[in-house]
Amino acid sequence: MLETPLAPYLHWAKTRETPPIDLAGSNLLHCTIDELPGAREALELSTPSGDGYQPLVQAIAAHYGATPARITTAPGCSGANFVAIAALVGAGDDVLVEQPTYDPLLGVCRLMGASIRRFGRRFGTGYAVEPDEIRPLVNARTRLVIVSRPHNPTGAIVPDATLMEVGRIAAAVGAWVLVDEVYLDGANLVAEGGVRHRPAATLDGPFISTSSLTKSYGLAGLRCGWAVAPREISERLRRTRDLVDVVSSAPSDRLSALAFEGRDRLGERTKTLLGRNTAIMRAFLGAHPQLDVALPPHTSITFPLLTGVADAGPFVERLLREEGVAVAPGRFFDAPGHFRVSLAGRTEVLSDGLARLGRVLESDPS
Repeated sequence: MLETPLAPYLHWAKTRETPPIDLAGSNLLHCTIDELPGAREALELSTPSGDGYQPLVQAIAAHYGATPARITTAPGCSGANFVAIAALVGAGDDVLVEQPTYDPLLGVCRLMGASIRRFGRRFGTGYAVEPDEIRPLVNARTRLVIVSRPHNPTGAIVPDATLMEVGRIAAAVGAWVLVDEVYLDGANLVAEGGVRHRPAATLDGPFISTSSLTKSYGLAGLRCGWAVAPREISERLRRTRDLVDVVSSAPSDRLSALAFEGRDRLGERTKTLLGRNTAIMRAFLGAHPQLDVALPPHTSITFPLLTGVADAGPFVERLLREEGVAVAPGRFFDAPGHFRVSLAGRTEVLSDGLARLGRVLESDPS
């Protein structure tokens, strides 16, 4: 029996009370079935699946400019991360993981019996990934380097050139680079100046991209996730998935394929929502010097530092107790002085939640 959760953040997220205003979760505002035209007509209880429902596999492949053989579907991005780590990592292997990080990534590595080594992403550098810090950490036992892009919890995006250098470091010892890109489409939709970041799997190097329809398209309930990897690795991932859930839900597969057909329309919905919400959050941060961020919010999460305290936990608890507003405590992301705020929900809920957060800050930030 496990004495403690392998992923403390997820355990907290599933067992915490539901507050009047929830800015702790990070799923994009859920689409209704009417926002997915044709959804009712597309529903069926069975579908040919095998190694993935082919209309869905082909749609994901087209999104990446990849061949279908490079695609592995999975139950959400978390499922894709689990399958990728389980396929590539065993007991005694070394895995390098960014810090701060999304803790289920650590939990899967622990479950596989891996030795985890950490490399820092620091406030003072805008949470940059620094290849010179990674280089001395790799060795003959290193099997995987794990990065999130945009970074969870801060939203920082690793430039392509930096990521490719990390890929070269990993390739020198025969390791792979797993890049959790579940927030990437949303970040690209609201990128300033139209600058878009390429998925890691489209770069030259030992890269595996994972993502889903959850954080950027508001379709968490479909549990549609995937990994994009070189063909030989994809086959290993698919055979690993055989041990997890074998095949996906037929209704989910059909609706997910339909969502890809309407991805441009869903993207406009996301662009409008995140555009409004990131602007509101930037204005709020500008008006409250008690909070500091390494970079302005530009995707659906931000990670303020509560200045002058080592642990923002008491503030987070007070915010929930006095104002009914939940944010995610930074302790779950290796950064107790911070808290994560979701910008992915209804604009009016975010505005109300920030007004309440501001009242607690102004009364006593500690």
